[in-house]
Amino acid sequence: MTGKLIRFAVPAGFATLVFILTGCANYQLGTAAEGSLAFQSIYVAPIKNTAASPQSSALLSREIRHGFAQDGRVQLASNPAQADAILEIELTDRDRTFTSVQPTDTALARKFDLTLTVLATLTHQRTGKILFADREIEVTRQIFMDGGQSPAEDQVMPQLAAALADR
Repeated sequence: MTGKLIRFAVPAGFATLVFILTGCANYQLGTAAEGSLAFQSIYVAPIKNTAASPQSSALLSREIRHGFAQDGRVQLASNPAQADAILEIELTDRDRTFTSVQPTDTALARKFDLTLTVLATLTHQRTGKILFADREIEVTRQIFMDGGQSPAEDQVMPQLAAALADR
């Protein structure tokens, strides 16, 4: 009985090991995006802010740079002269609309949608070709106002900036 078990266990163990190793052989680190980009390095220009949201520019800029650094397909350039491409972003709108009110007082809004809208332009600096111009990107997150409007908006701003950077 023990002999049969060993004769079965050894090939089964070997087959399992082969399946595991072949599955890992095709694994690649990095993003799932295929193909190479038209540029190797990118400069993210300072955010132009035409919306009434002064604190949003720094958060948005940080999250976009962080997104490119995590992606790994391009290098971040510290100035435009070192970059193959330049990304320019204009924060055009910050909108707050209420989505829920307190049942006993319809004038007191309790839940809001906070929306940030940007226009993005990507230019290949070496060729001068505009890869996309004034592409509108909009993200929305809900905030619940229990402890005041300002703290709730301050808490959701990093999430909005990160969502914009992901796009």
